[in-house]
Amino acid sequence: MSGAESAGATPSSCAKSQGPEQSGATRTPVTDVHAHLLLPELHEEVARRAPGEVQEAADLDLLRNGAESQAVSGPMVGSRIPKLTRLDARLAAMDEQGVDRQWVSVSPNHFYPWAEEGLAVWIAMETNRLVADHVAGAPDRLTGLGVVPLQHPSRILECVDDAILGRGLAGVEISSFAGAPGERTVELSDERLEPFWARVEELGAVVFLHPFGCSLDERLDRFYLANTVGQPAENAVALSHLIFSGVLDRHPALKIVAAHGGGYLPTAIGRSDHAWRVRPDARGCIDEPSSYLRRLWFDTVVHDARALRHLIDVVGETQVVLGSDYPFDMGLDDPAREISAAGLPEGTLLRVLGGNAEELLRRSA
Repeated sequence: MSGAESAGATPSSCAKSQGPEQSGATRTPVTDVHAHLLLPELHEEVARRAPGEVQEAADLDLLRNGAESQAVSGPMVGSRIPKLTRLDARLAAMDEQGVDRQWVSVSPNHFYPWAEEGLAVWIAMETNRLVADHVAGAPDRLTGLGVVPLQHPSRILECVDDAILGRGLAGVEISSFAGAPGERTVELSDERLEPFWARVEELGAVVFLHPFGCSLDERLDRFYLANTVGQPAENAVALSHLIFSGVLDRHPALKIVAAHGGGYLPTAIGRSDHAWRVRPDARGCIDEPSSYLRRLWFDTVVHDARALRHLIDVVGETQVVLGSDYPFDMGLDDPAREISAAGLPEGTLLRVLGGNAEELLRRSA
């Protein structure tokens, strides 16, 4: 059974009761749309097949993050390996958090944006298989998202079909851009991605936008700026490409979920609207950029109750879904409880905790 097919199922028990009290008959399941899986065996095989490229990617990662941050991140990830790999540890954590359902996506270091065409397609399909195997262990609790080789647009459709039709996954996870250093960057506005947007729209698949790396590189190599500044910046750039290029005009039924609350874009969207009004070179979309935010979905990984309330005010209560970035240190350790403490109206809270995500999966199914 695929994640989309089992979206309506509710587990028999949940260790914590989060949010406002709900009767058993009307209780909205709590859904976390931003939770990660690590595939160490896959990474080992990729390193065996392309050792030089893996080393170059590690060097780039060091350049972007800096040695100090890398020294912290290594042990942090190492301590979380059971939660990132073992089904029993994942389900136990979900019970502790009061989360009924997780959307499981691989950690973005599995995107391998430098991989040559044949290897990239193999990686995508193997990732899809492994994600499907993981969520199959608890289909009433887990929904899987696959990946595609974004840097090779001509090979994306077969990987989309492999994930959605072949493996029964609910959608795919993509980065904010792709391409090896020195090669042509694939932005989300790239015309070569038009068949991809058309296909995921046709299939009703979810597209989870989660950046991997930041093009600002060594400018962010200290103070963990690669994450604290780089991730929100990449979200804002990627979403702006989608909006200003007219992708959302041409494909109005797309189901795009942006990690990290969409980054800086919802906060600074007025500047985009102003540019659209006064600059002919910023008129690639039909309507004001702010109007498109209500056609997208955004997770709750914003780390600030005021920011969350502002996000909901800008994009609408139907467009925000609970996310935790499980189980990393930049995520929410107790997501449902933290969101429940943000002072949201009860109806809005129920939507954010699970109602909006449930509706997205119903549409996908």
